[in-house]
Amino acid sequence: MLATFLIGLREGLEAALVVGILIAYLTRVGRRDVLPRLWAGIGLAVALAVGIGAILTFGAYELTSQAQELIGGLLSLLAVAMVTWMIFWMQKTARTLKRSLEGGLDRALAQGGLWAIVAIGFVSVAREGIETTLLLWSMTQTFGTKPEVLIGALLGLAAAVMLGWLLARGMVRVDLPVFFAWTGAFLVIVAAGVLAYAIHDLQEAGVLPGPFTTAAPIDPGTGSVATGWSAFPFGWAFDVSGAIPPTSPLAAILQATVGFMPQMTWLQVIAWALYVAIVGTFFVRGLRRRPTAQKAPTANTEMVDAQASIPPAASAAAPTPTPPGTLPTAPPAQTQGAR
Repeated sequence: MLATFLIGLREGLEAALVVGILIAYLTRVGRRDVLPRLWAGIGLAVALAVGIGAILTFGAYELTSQAQELIGGLLSLLAVAMVTWMIFWMQKTARTLKRSLEGGLDRALAQGGLWAIVAIGFVSVAREGIETTLLLWSMTQTFGTKPEVLIGALLGLAAAVMLGWLLARGMVRVDLPVFFAWTGAFLVIVAAGVLAYAIHDLQEAGVLPGPFTTAAPIDPGTGSVATGWSAFPFGWAFDVSGAIPPTSPLAAILQATVGFMPQMTWLQVIAWALYVAIVGTFFVRGLRRRPTAQKAPTANTEMVDAQASIPPAASAAAPTPTPPGTLPTAPPAQTQGAR
């Protein structure tokens, strides 16, 4: 419930901010008459996301177990790709998001067509909606069809809508760069866990070698799939199911936060570690780069403004500093006047 709540809050707030920017701009330019078209596009985007979720949920029952594992693994990989792209896209374009959305509305208003405004609303929300659907569906496959998964997502979306409304009204202030930085870091960990579960699904489907295929190393003592270093790379990396039962609350919390499962294969562990190391490194570099890029232009601008504020006469009349220990020399014009 915690994981799906945070996902719903993060993705829902992104969509709420986009919708708020679009509505505020149309109100400011006096074009509230096209708001129904904008809401129609937003409604179509929500319907598309819900429809995809329904197809994935109910259509899977008509497939064989192997086909379900294969489709689940591939869709989880797609969800990881979309989440990764969205993390870096938001990090890069957060400062120019408002300007780009308003520019798109200007072009749509200039065209004057009905579908132009509808398309703006649809495209602006569909991206977050499809990403949220795929990510929540992957989380459902990980945790099982428990009501807490859906309840957490709905509570997160409701909190995002309320927070977006309060922000638009100016009733609450949130440091959005800090919020998206922390939630972005959380999504990196969540995406790594979804990637690990996708590897597990593909191994169960027989697409990747693992403990469920003939490539699994066998422990000669027990006759079962080996565990530990001797099982590298297609066996179990560890199995702590005795200490942490898979159905225990601790296992659910660890799986929801860091993608940990009591029993994981070597390919799962390698994929999780590589994703966190590579994507996490680029994400942290992006966070460190932003303040540096903002300070340099500010300093240069202040210097130029300070120089431009000095009148020309004052600049010409300013005396030249005299080195210590030397007598000041009078200007040539003053010396000739004294004679």
